[in-house]
Amino acid sequence: MTATPAATPLKRVELTVRALVLGCLLAVVFTAANTYLGLKVGLTFASAIPAAVISMAILRMFKTSTIWENMTVQTVASVGGAMSSIIFVLPGLVMVGWWLEFPFWESVLICVFGGVLGVTFSIPLRRALVVNGGLPYPEGVAAAEVLTVGSRGAEQTESAVRENASGLWVVITGAVVSAGYALLVAGRVFAAEATKFIKLPAALGGGATGIGFSMQFALLGAGHLIGLSVGLAQLFGLVLAWAIAVPILTSPETIAWLTANGIPSIATTLEVGAAAEELASTVWRREVRLMGAGVIGVAAIWTLIKLAGPLISGLSSALAANRRRQSGAVLDRTEQDIPINIVAGLSVACLIGIGFILAWFAQGNPTLAGSTALLVGGGLIYVVFIGFAVAAICGYMAGLIGSSNSPVSGVGILAIVIASVLMLGVLALAGLPADPSVVAFALIVTAIVFAVAVIANDNLQDLKTGQLVQATPWRQQTALIVGVIAGAIVIPLILNLLNKAFGFEGGPAGIADEPLAAPQATLISALARGVIGGDLRWDLIGLGACIGAVIILLDALLNAVTRGRMKLPPLAVGIGFYLPAAVTTLLVVGAVCGWIYDKAIKTTRFADVGRRMGVLLASGLIVGESLFLVMTAGVIVSTGNDAPFAMLPEGSTWPAMLSGIAVFAVLTVALYAWVRGRSAKV
Repeated sequence: MTATPAATPLKRVELTVRALVLGCLLAVVFTAANTYLGLKVGLTFASAIPAAVISMAILRMFKTSTIWENMTVQTVASVGGAMSSIIFVLPGLVMVGWWLEFPFWESVLICVFGGVLGVTFSIPLRRALVVNGGLPYPEGVAAAEVLTVGSRGAEQTESAVRENASGLWVVITGAVVSAGYALLVAGRVFAAEATKFIKLPAALGGGATGIGFSMQFALLGAGHLIGLSVGLAQLFGLVLAWAIAVPILTSPETIAWLTANGIPSIATTLEVGAAAEELASTVWRREVRLMGAGVIGVAAIWTLIKLAGPLISGLSSALAANRRRQSGAVLDRTEQDIPINIVAGLSVACLIGIGFILAWFAQGNPTLAGSTALLVGGGLIYVVFIGFAVAAICGYMAGLIGSSNSPVSGVGILAIVIASVLMLGVLALAGLPADPSVVAFALIVTAIVFAVAVIANDNLQDLKTGQLVQATPWRQQTALIVGVIAGAIVIPLILNLLNKAFGFEGGPAGIADEPLAAPQATLISALARGVIGGDLRWDLIGLGACIGAVIILLDALLNAVTRGRMKLPPLAVGIGFYLPAAVTTLLVVGAVCGWIYDKAIKTTRFADVGRRMGVLLASGLIVGESLFLVMTAGVIVSTGNDAPFAMLPEGSTWPAMLSGIAVFAVLTVALYAWVRGRSAKV
């Protein structure tokens, strides 16, 4: 099919008010969706591609819209959605009892100052990691491909126009189906998950274990996006946790041996003959998850070691380019970043703001007030050095495996351990007691560093998209800052809503008393309390670290034997170890479904279109269910009814499970078949 030429040469329209407004509106939507998903399962999704598709469909109404304007919308929406990853730390302040709710301005300023630092820290890294880094940036390349195909321009074909319109319907249909199914779950027509706990026979040790299968289309979509390699690695972690660790730790022989040797075990505190569910779930939650934290920590450290060489060479390249600019050389438009003096000014302004937040917190607490200068100075040094390091690390990892798969939570775990250890040093210097205010201070500093990490993680992916479509870097970087602010304003509102409706694990109960797991925040707050309080189970974390080291060796061996065709990502294994079994199971199912779908269309003429449509379907599934459940939280809070959509009474568990599994399976097959059919017609 021949290209349809534009009537006039395409005029460069890039950073416009309508693009910023549309981007902010989409940022609100994706931030809300990602906030719920992250609190539920500890994962967030990259919103760049669905944002680009929606932008192209809406801006097509304007004859002057361009690919670069769509790029601006995608950038604002994407970074706003990424900002939601701050929920991997911030709820920890509620879990440790320091906050009862999320104070609006304090939460917003933590997100804004940390997020803008993430932008400014990543600007010097653009040339190093994006232009000269040689990294694949899978999501950035995919987003550029979608923009190139679907945006108005001289090379656009009729099939591209059809794909753009069809892609929007795929997102909408996926969202409607997932929201509709979630409504039926909320109405108790279907069960949210199917779980079974069992006591093993004596021949297998006599311990307990369990398996679960969640029925949530948001998880199915997330599994599709993470891919088969990461999905199978998470399955391996699930097997290690529930088929090996939990049965061993709940075995009567193991419990007797631990008791005889004076080794603490949560299983010894439970009643003799405790039910399989209580025994297995308690041991997993209180002990096995700490082993998973050890796996994640070692994997994150290994990633840092592997990145040392590329990071040093990349930073050298960035500094050389800056010297060239200062010598008077004229840079091409596609190489024009925000001037370094403005970058420095923004960074200093953010650090001053962070200093005020830390000082205000310290002065408001009798334990810390006398050491305000020491705490603020140490906190700012920590933010600068650790913040820039994690910006570089996360940017590199996003380029290597994509921002959705980038193990930001592993960096957060390292950050809180380092911050907590440094706080112990401050306590020793100032002679302060290790009370809850010290834990809260460590969490606030870590939240700021985490905001730096998650924004840098997303920014460099967006900047790669911009490079491929020849966007102007300084305009895109300006849009990134706007996206940070848009996402930051929404986050405390959504967190307060979800906290009041459901509550968080370990925190005050919500109206519905169905606490969100918030797995990363639970772990990070537990680590902070354990390090500062001196009661952290280092033995379990150390055992997990040993398991992580073995997994790293297995990954290297597998990579060498298969010549890179098969991998065992250690961080994904750790996440499978750490997440609830029902969540991991469906993530694996989603990864397998996505792989089967991609394989089925691989040899067809519409393979590329079909692959993009699959990503859009997965994104729609996540957005629909997540937004419905955020809306449900609003209804629960406004009515005080913990089950506002209930259509059936409680108690019909097995029929709801069986019917839910059947309908879920049928809808999954039907959706993939429908998307395949639409792709063939483009």
